[in-house]
Amino acid sequence: MATHDTAGATTPLRFETSPDRYRHWHLSVEGAVARLAMDVQEEGGLRPGYPLKLNSYDLGVDVELCDAIQRLRFEHPEVRALLVTSAKDRIFCSGANIFMLGSSTHAFKVNFCKYTNETRLSLEDASLHSGIHSVCAVNGPCAGGGYELALACDEILLKDDGNSTVSLPEVPLLGVLPGTGGLTRLVDKRKVRRDLADVFSTVAEGIKGRRAKEWGLVDEVLPSSRFKDGVEARLAAVAKAQQPAWAHRKGPGVTWTPLGVEHRADGATYRHVAYSVDASGRTARIVLTVPTGPVPTTPAEAFAQGMDWWVLRAFRELDDALLDLRFNRPNVGLVLIETAGDPATVRSTDALLSSADWFVAEVRHYVRRTLKRFDLTSKTFFALATPGSCFVGTVLELALAADRFYVKDDEAGATKVETTNANGGPFPMANGLTRLRTRFLADPKRADAAVAHEAPMDAREALAAGLATLAPDDIDWDDEIRLAVEERVSLSPDGLTGMEANLRFAGPETTETKIFGRLSAWQNWIFIRPNAVGEKGALSLYGKPMRPEFDWRRT
Repeated sequence: MATHDTAGATTPLRFETSPDRYRHWHLSVEGAVARLAMDVQEEGGLRPGYPLKLNSYDLGVDVELCDAIQRLRFEHPEVRALLVTSAKDRIFCSGANIFMLGSSTHAFKVNFCKYTNETRLSLEDASLHSGIHSVCAVNGPCAGGGYELALACDEILLKDDGNSTVSLPEVPLLGVLPGTGGLTRLVDKRKVRRDLADVFSTVAEGIKGRRAKEWGLVDEVLPSSRFKDGVEARLAAVAKAQQPAWAHRKGPGVTWTPLGVEHRADGATYRHVAYSVDASGRTARIVLTVPTGPVPTTPAEAFAQGMDWWVLRAFRELDDALLDLRFNRPNVGLVLIETAGDPATVRSTDALLSSADWFVAEVRHYVRRTLKRFDLTSKTFFALATPGSCFVGTVLELALAADRFYVKDDEAGATKVETTNANGGPFPMANGLTRLRTRFLADPKRADAAVAHEAPMDAREALAAGLATLAPDDIDWDDEIRLAVEERVSLSPDGLTGMEANLRFAGPETTETKIFGRLSAWQNWIFIRPNAVGEKGALSLYGKPMRPEFDWRRT
């Protein structure tokens, strides 16, 4: 992966890697058990200036972790138990590298936390939807983001050796929050008492041994003499217990091959996605093209195509473009989403995506996760439908996720929008609802009616059904889109980010919405406060022989 000067931007960040290129993780698979051992190389940071001591991590470490989780799901369907541990003696993980955070731009810090959150959630998602039960073996101090990684696992085993601890020291040491869901997982996932969580989150040195288990911070404490055998016994028991429910997931797997993308200064060239950036206009354009001609209609045909199955490849390409927009295009404020291609291809694919076949299910879940990444990207999205567009079913979800959906009311009625069963359940948002249900919170029956609509809708029908935001006619289309774009890019990016996040997180609150809607908003604010990042802030002075000076006013 390319290096990147997070304090001032140089070589763009890239998000594809593979096990033969890992620098910080050891991945191995033996039967139903996989092992991921963290072994961060001190001089392996994305840029010079911050040695990754004590298994502390930067974005490059997390990119490898994300890749490993994806590969296990697609390449090793037989895996039922995953061990997450450290390859280093007497240290598990000291969390995100503080010097990296202290020297990074505000935007990078926020996007780093967001990506890390998405990676932790993908670990939990693999347990829920792929039967990969994760066991974290804490074999040394486990602090901050290290403990947040442990919290994302299904269970935590702590070595009782007088050295191993768990802690969330961000508030007392750095003046910031545990940025990857730690506070939320403590009280929502592990159901730790609020008062105990309060003490824990302000004790910088952490909690060890029996007290960690009594407070619910870990699941089991094992003495040094039995730790290795106890961990292995637990992995074997987990794999055996998981097997009956997931017996349908069996090999061979599908190799997670590189995209072979050609990145350019103004975008990237993919097979199904055209991605271009207008830097002077602060806009970008993404066009997803659906292929024409025969496509898989059975799980066996889809499996035979593997990573080249168009729906998987197209959404992998979209995911890559979204990450490029987040990390490498901070000045782009507005992204135009367009589609083209054969609606029949999407209808056929959507019918197949409902299959219970393990590979098809993994593709479905991957599309769901990419759409969530779309929802959580801090850019304005306008979807534009014109004659020849292909906003159908799964692809229509892009328009439903956009902040506005413009559908051209052309004189011939050639612009069409079409729902399928894919809009009725397979791709829920972070709030647990479909995008249609979220759109029609006041009248859920309208969501059901839209999914049940059996024919393509023209612009006026889409407007009446509540799918389109606006439907300008042929005469007004160009001017209306131009004015909408010019207006949007003239507004405050900060105000728009806050507005869009509040509007996108409508409906019920879940662990995910708390993390991305509540935690991310607070962390975003704290990261620009002088108590954290000012000249005498806690994050700025970390590792220096000076104490921070706080503004004591509460706001």
